[in-house]
Amino acid sequence: MSPDERERYARHIMLKEIGGPGQQRLKAATVALVGAGGLGAPAALYLAAAGVGRLRIIDDDSVSLSNLQRQVLFRTEDVGAAKTERAATALGALNPHVEIEALPERLTAANVRGFVENADLVLDGCDNFETRFLVNETCHALGVPLISGAVGRWDGQVATFKSGLSKHLPPEQRLPCYRCLVPEMPSNAERCAEVGIVGALPGVIGSMMALEAVKEIAQAGESLAGRLFIYDGLSAAARTIALKRDPACPVCGDARS
Repeated sequence: MSPDERERYARHIMLKEIGGPGQQRLKAATVALVGAGGLGAPAALYLAAAGVGRLRIIDDDSVSLSNLQRQVLFRTEDVGAAKTERAATALGALNPHVEIEALPERLTAANVRGFVENADLVLDGCDNFETRFLVNETCHALGVPLISGAVGRWDGQVATFKSGLSKHLPPEQRLPCYRCLVPEMPSNAERCAEVGIVGALPGVIGSMMALEAVKEIAQAGESLAGRLFIYDGLSAAARTIALKRDPACPVCGDARS
């Protein structure tokens, strides 16, 4: 690391769980982020600040005025511009040592494999289940860990999925995937444009996604794989529950082995 990097990451390096080796792993890592919105914005900021070597961000949306209540990566003058373009500028200004790959397009079945391939970790903060299912299936197939976050009104959740890394183990030792948690597309799924969301909540959950990513890359602490963290902002309460693999899961179930 350069003298600038050693000073920049000094507070990481002095942590015994990260240290120099963990910071080097962060520098060598490629993290792919699905979405640069409420969850992707704070996650990208903290990952760039943490010194992740390459951030690959995909989003086909442009910045709107209503985004600014919660999407802290953007400023008023960014309204109307492509989110990925403005994200690359902001993240580059925060940490010029990080390589930003900005993809102003929608994630589809045609491009998802290229987006996930060669990534060490994927963070999914998108706002629709079709994309979530697509990302989960691709991460499972390629053996790439997935950190998924979701928010609604006052509540949020985070989980890490490593089903693709455990698919060669005996069935009883395999880890669940996202479809074990959400088997089918919910018919009553809410969107924040329809029901609202408190602005600081995506910051809480997006920051937790970044924290879990740092832990996974630096090999620090206990992984959230096989568990779901749930946060209730109104009551300031949080809990973590165990997630079990569904043997009948359409993605990671026994029939797909």
